[in-house]
Amino acid sequence: MISKDLLNKVKKIEIRTRRMVDEITAGAYHSVFKGSGIEFNEVREYTSDDDVRDIDWNVTAKTGTPHIKKYVEERELTVMLAVDISASGKFGKYDKTKTEASIELAALLAFSAIRNNDKVGLLLFTDKIEFYLPPKSGKQHVLRLIRELVVERQTGRKTDIKAALEKIIRILHKKTVVFLISDMIDEEHDFSKLLTIANRRHDLIAVRILDEIDFFIPKLYSIYIEDSESDEKVYFNANQKNIKRYKEKAEKEHNANKEFCIKSKVDIIDIRSNEDLIKPLMKFFRKRERMLRK
Repeated sequence: MISKDLLNKVKKIEIRTRRMVDEITAGAYHSVFKGSGIEFNEVREYTSDDDVRDIDWNVTAKTGTPHIKKYVEERELTVMLAVDISASGKFGKYDKTKTEASIELAALLAFSAIRNNDKVGLLLFTDKIEFYLPPKSGKQHVLRLIRELVVERQTGRKTDIKAALEKIIRILHKKTVVFLISDMIDEEHDFSKLLTIANRRHDLIAVRILDEIDFFIPKLYSIYIEDSESDEKVYFNANQKNIKRYKEKAEKEHNANKEFCIKSKVDIIDIRSNEDLIKPLMKFFRKRERMLRK
């Protein structure tokens, strides 16, 4: 039985994302994603208005009369939301954690998908696959998806992006628009090759949900910092030298992830957990539209 508290959480997310969905789907969402291909429509006799290049010579040879095969673009999309729910997302400098921002973004994309009659699925992962919901269409399915996003569950603490991508490659046989929603902080696994493989089979978009503290620690008194994924505690002397060293290390790691995506031809969207989700998404959509026109 679904608790009242859980239903309230789902309702709040639905209300909060409703306006944003209107902005996203006002010509932007579907115009930048190609359908998964073309599908067969009909075989019929050739007429003078048809292009001779469409003639199906096998059918023509069998019937003795010129026939053509007609195809139509398959416009229904399949969208998969692969959301990182590891422990590194459970903090934020401001009033919203990285996990909360990821949930809101996933809900926004899910509602945008069903607004366009697309199918949408969900994959929750940490250092293991936590939950999988196969792609379907319809509002009731999306409300179920959001319930799974907000429900409290026992999860792994660390991150394994490689395992998540392997799962996606294994279970999705039809070309799919895949949003990989994560801070992409994964020091234990090399997932660069899997980015390339997944993007060849699907349309993979990496959405990095980041917090200011991922890049910068303000000058404070010396403190103990606890790694949320390993529980390791480190004494941090917040002097100018150590703050600079932290910033350089963080930038090096995030730049390396960006380079992985560029080499794999994976689009990447950076979103700060305390910022408006719409601006970076619309910037991405406009960029895609320009590329399609070319």
